[in-house]
This record gives sequence, C-alpha cells and structure tokens, in this order.
Amino acid sequence: MILLVDDDEAVRETSAEMLQELGYTVVQATDGHAALGMLDEHDDVDVMVTDVRMPGMSGLELSEIVGRRFQDLRVILISGYFLPQPINRRFLQKPFRIRELDEAIRAELAWMG
Repeated sequence: MILLVDDDEAVRETSAEMLQELGYTVVQATDGHAALGMLDEHDDVDVMVTDVRMPGMSGLELSEIVGRRFQDLRVILISGYFLPQPINRRFLQKPFRIRELDEAIRAELAWMG
C-alpha cells in the first residue's frame, strides 16, 4: 500500500491514478497532519510518497517524524522545485514519468527485503 501526500488535488489525483495503474493500493492525504493520522489507521502502508512543499508541515518535516515513529516505512520525496539542501531520502523531480515513479517505489520495496 502506498500513502500519497500532496496538497495539490490535481497532482495528487494524477499521481494516485499512476500508482493504481501500476497495481498499487493507494490511500491519499492532503497534508502532513492527515498523513500521520492515516499512518496511525493503516499499519499496512509500505511506502509514503510526499510532496516537499506543503502548508503547515513540509514533506521534509513529515519524513523526519515518520522516520522516528515508523522506522520501517520507506519515504519518497517529490517536488517541482529545486531543493538546495541535501536530503537522505529518494527524490523525484516533478513532473515525473510513471516509469520513474515505479522504479523509485520498486527500489524502496526491494530495500525493505
């Protein structure tokens, strides 16, 4: 199961459709706080794909909290903006192709073993 977090509804819906076409079950959250609630409800989420720039809680902040609370959850960051700071997560630049998203998720799932 994939948790997709993006405050932009059009981007989130398009990305969710891509993931469903690839055969993944997708749950969606509109922001970081909603994502944390979803993770508390769904213990079967394997990968979280989150936008970096969101109001309230950035994807970077969300990924740090998730790293502490859900150590086994893999995280992929996505953004349409250049990130000037180094990040220790897999990153995809928007717009990305379905193949790139699939490869990133497969790599994260393979890392889990």
